[in-house]
Amino acid sequence: MSPLAVHGSPRQIRQATWATRTLFAALGVVSAAWGVHIPSVKAHYGLGEAALSLVLVAAASGAVLALLFAGRVIGRLGARHAAALCALVMAFSLGMALHWPSVGLLLLSMVVFGSSLSVYDVAINTEGSALEIAGRRAIMGGLHGMFSVGGMAGAALASGLLRVQVSADDQLAAVGLGVALWVLLASRWMLPTERPAQPQSGQSSVHFAWPRGVLLVIGLLIFVGMSAEGVMYDWCVLYLQQEVHMPQDQAAIGYAAFSGAMALTRFAADTLRARWPERLLLRASGASAACAMALVLLGGSPWGSVAGYALIGAGLAMVVPILYRAASQVPGTTPAAAIAAVSCIGYCGFMVGPPLVGAIAHHLSLTAAMGLVVVAGSALALFAHHVPQHTPRALGRACPASGA
Repeated sequence: MSPLAVHGSPRQIRQATWATRTLFAALGVVSAAWGVHIPSVKAHYGLGEAALSLVLVAAASGAVLALLFAGRVIGRLGARHAAALCALVMAFSLGMALHWPSVGLLLLSMVVFGSSLSVYDVAINTEGSALEIAGRRAIMGGLHGMFSVGGMAGAALASGLLRVQVSADDQLAAVGLGVALWVLLASRWMLPTERPAQPQSGQSSVHFAWPRGVLLVIGLLIFVGMSAEGVMYDWCVLYLQQEVHMPQDQAAIGYAAFSGAMALTRFAADTLRARWPERLLLRASGASAACAMALVLLGGSPWGSVAGYALIGAGLAMVVPILYRAASQVPGTTPAAAIAAVSCIGYCGFMVGPPLVGAIAHHLSLTAAMGLVVVAGSALALFAHHVPQHTPRALGRACPASGA
């Protein structure tokens, strides 16, 4: 993505930073509402695991395809207006998820839903990256932490509403309407972003660097990490409900535990990365996620599974920040081009992981399929030594990120 300029006084930058934090939280709320109610979609349309995986493929495919035009849309509209427009689209798609007369229309709406989430995600990350430069301090860790806070709050809200027997379609409609109004209001405090007046330099025109060598290895590790994260977002509630036999309102607490632990760890990530080598942190992150998931699958205890979800969230929390930072340091390309490359690979992980679980569950069982998280965490731990070591000064530089 081309570098964008951001303008504003220190006071306006502070206001925009707070506004952008709430926009990340809004994305977390939408993601949580969708994740908690995947069982509702499954039941409403009478879907099996294989058919449900097609629904997840549709949403993920829309998210990946949208990356091909996200930069152009944001460049034309600006991050502020792109975020507001996408919020309206994703809110409508979420609110209509249980009202389509056929599965075919549901699949089409999921493509639109995934596309709007993807462009919204890039828009708010673009704003966050520009604010880092304008404010001369790192804020991306906190922004992504707010996404996890939103996910935790959204899952807890859904759990409470289910407990008092508010219908799933009413919940999704209310969340959609609330998020749309929230983003429309908060986006007014975003600072306008625009392209530099003369983008002739090679760096400003680079949009993508074909991954090879170390960059390819980093991209594959991001693919693995985001696959595991996508699996947890899309399948963790259904696993607790179907395999552990928890009521849906209690199973939603598992989603909240996963998102909450991820949020807390992300807020602490900058301090941890300043004190410990990133290779060591990545190895520990992958190992803890793999071990926690293995204990969940072997144990079968309802509240032990919820505690395991929290450990998985903590383990996966730093994977993307560490690997995005590593990608931005790879020589031979610009940081922007490197981040664009690994972001695309990462979104493919979101696309492949959840449907793959559905396919495995269809032929074996959901318990066996969730073992994919164990495999992913183990791969992160085993191949962490391929990640370039950071220097202390590298942590002070801002770099763009994609994906909450």
